[in-house]
Amino acid sequence: MKTALITGAAGFIGFHAAKRWLDDGWRVVGVDAFSEYYDPQLKRDRAAMLAASPNYVEIEGKIQTPGLLADALAQYTPEVVVHLAAQAGVRFSIEAPRTYVESNLQGTFELLEAARATLPKHLLLASTSSVYGANTVMPYAETHKADAQMSFYAATKKANEAMAHSYAHLYGLPITMFRFFTVYGPWGRPDMALFKFVKAILRGEAIDVYNHGNMLRDFTYIDDLIEAVRQLSEVVPKAGVPVSDVDSLSPVAPFRVVNIGKAKPDSLADFISEIEAALGQDSRKNLMDMQPGDVPATWSDTSLLKALTGFEPGTELSQGIPEFVTWYRQYYDV
Repeated sequence: MKTALITGAAGFIGFHAAKRWLDDGWRVVGVDAFSEYYDPQLKRDRAAMLAASPNYVEIEGKIQTPGLLADALAQYTPEVVVHLAAQAGVRFSIEAPRTYVESNLQGTFELLEAARATLPKHLLLASTSSVYGANTVMPYAETHKADAQMSFYAATKKANEAMAHSYAHLYGLPITMFRFFTVYGPWGRPDMALFKFVKAILRGEAIDVYNHGNMLRDFTYIDDLIEAVRQLSEVVPKAGVPVSDVDSLSPVAPFRVVNIGKAKPDSLADFISEIEAALGQDSRKNLMDMQPGDVPATWSDTSLLKALTGFEPGTELSQGIPEFVTWYRQYYDV
């Protein structure tokens, strides 16, 4: 039986990734710290669903703990490692930057050191569309320069990309970095807009609408994202062997960066309208200025994803948002 090790396995994306690999007949070793950044019970409930499988192995601990990941990779020798554990959030990185250093920088260093020693067949690491920062040319392509991050969160993720490239070059580690674009869906994070909006509207509370609603986001449904990650896990980068003229493959390492998005941004106004339709309730809005570190728009170019896998994410808000609302009502019994 093949083994995949997934960090952040009790998180939103990590849970769905672990479930997919389990469904595909793999053993999954899930690592998570169950941090209190948001309700740990939500993470425990996700983990309990994974633990129902006899092929799931749970390791509780912080990825930045020296030796924790090294021991896990040495013991289970996974063919594939999917690194999703991170301290997320643009605003929180202003309030508590040290946690980003510890989790995103130190934690990723521990993973890279562990992988250097065991050499999995493919190492897949999560980055973010936030690394594009102040870029104004859209859609964002992986080959665009991305050196003007707008938040410390984004800066740590760009640093992860540079760190990973150096390990790919020095030790021949095949590494794929994913730049995720505004992921949403069932079992989502409570700090993200969809969760917060649904919760507030159902309680009759006003929702905070930043930049007075003048925002565009490349909303990506969780099932599309997981399908892309799963397919890309089978496409192992080889140094000097690009697949097309849009390939971000490094000239000196088995390393590439891949956007995962819908490649079709939606306005924040349309996003809110779809939530209202799914809930059958209108919202009251607090129109606010842009929050520090945020950007007014994101838009992915997914030509490389298509060239590598043939897959194109395409779930519309009208499909994805009702799925989240159904889950939310069931989980919170409202």
